[in-house]
Amino acid sequence: MKQDSTILVIDPVTRIEGHSKITLHLNDEGRVEEAHFHVTQFRGFEKLCEGRPFYEMPSLMARICGICPVSHLIASAKACDSLLAVRIPPTADKLRRIFGLAQVVQSHALSLFHLSSPDLLLGMDADPAKSNIFGVAEKSPELALDGIRLRQFGQQIIERLGGKRIHPAWIVPGGVSEPLTVEKRDAILRALPDALAIAERTLEWFKSIMERFREEIATFGNFPTLFMGIVKKDNGLTFYDGKLRVVDATGHVVGDDLDPTQYSDYIGEKVEPWSYLKSAYYKPKGFPDGTYRVGPLARLNVADRCGTPKADQELAEFHELQRTAVLSSFHYHHARLIEILYCIERMEQLLSDPDILSKHVRALARPNALEGVGACEAPRGTLFHHYKIDEQGLIRWANLVIATGHNNLAMNRSVLQVAKHFVHGKRLAPGMLNRVEAVIRCYDPCLSCSTHALGQMPLRIQLISPQGEVLDELTRN
Repeated sequence: MKQDSTILVIDPVTRIEGHSKITLHLNDEGRVEEAHFHVTQFRGFEKLCEGRPFYEMPSLMARICGICPVSHLIASAKACDSLLAVRIPPTADKLRRIFGLAQVVQSHALSLFHLSSPDLLLGMDADPAKSNIFGVAEKSPELALDGIRLRQFGQQIIERLGGKRIHPAWIVPGGVSEPLTVEKRDAILRALPDALAIAERTLEWFKSIMERFREEIATFGNFPTLFMGIVKKDNGLTFYDGKLRVVDATGHVVGDDLDPTQYSDYIGEKVEPWSYLKSAYYKPKGFPDGTYRVGPLARLNVADRCGTPKADQELAEFHELQRTAVLSSFHYHHARLIEILYCIERMEQLLSDPDILSKHVRALARPNALEGVGACEAPRGTLFHHYKIDEQGLIRWANLVIATGHNNLAMNRSVLQVAKHFVHGKRLAPGMLNRVEAVIRCYDPCLSCSTHALGQMPLRIQLISPQGEVLDELTRN
């Protein structure tokens, strides 16, 4: 950093899950020269787990995050399945999938309606005091209520299957702890039509407002990267199981049929001094050329189809946005809505399977391997849990690669792109800074997952001259 530069700090970034800050380095003309997205909190679950019995891991891992505990349950339980060297019963497989789909719906609903809809409905330049779910409810009660109902729909399924909405312990090594009852199945099926209607009308609303955000679409993380996600054998969309696929910015497949259990062969992690969040990259391309994105945008870029009627129709339209892969991170919002539609349709398919009520839902065994890897698609992207145990079944080593870590390099580059375009001059404007935050919200980072962070901080932004003089200041409690 040059001594004559001005540093602009956004601390913390608001309306995301977790706590972070952004620093923008300005030159004397007030133009952005450099930008960093800093994850400022650290707890480190990997070390906390050492010495614990492996069968405790799913329940322990669920406590990493209150927003997406099911994703950690699934990835952790799959790693433990590998340690047991068992194949879980087919019904348990389907029930885990339903559990994960419900998690995606409620998490995507939180991201879109509660965190990002203030920007989409009220505009990027809206009064910060109004840019929240209460401001949304005031201007569009129907939209706010739909968001609440859709998130409730997902949470209620998690509660019905797992016994509680947050940190359920229903998914266990070898399967699930208890079967699905007729009453619970029918209750979920009755709720599906209303949830589907909400997803469809929200998707139509979003498509109707996209024209207002042409400038944001052009500058919100709109650059070439790789994209990575898990796909089924037919290269269809999946959240639970499959092979990794990597495509480049042209849509060309550069990595296909990659085994998730061998993730360390093609995914590297780099530590930067300015963040507790590791930066992942695709090893065959090196660092930083191997920058890639995961999550809803990436999944729709790597998948050839969804596998459900309404979602497939929307996916075909989504692919028409760009002849190559869809590059702008603004389209994460669009992709989330298509995935919600898919999840609801897919749950109906799974719940209609005659074997879904089978009582055989768990395979029991003792450890038969000393190392296991579990992978799945969390709402924000690909998630890996990797464990090593001793002969007594105690955890000796653990590594977690979280979706937000996969996206770290792309998020930093996105912040720089947005800041260079929108932030200029010697005076601050809330709309400028909100756009810098909003591009991070596109990725919906979960910093509690990525570094397992806790805490609460106020927002304070200062613009300081090269001589140390405070030129402008904004605060938010």
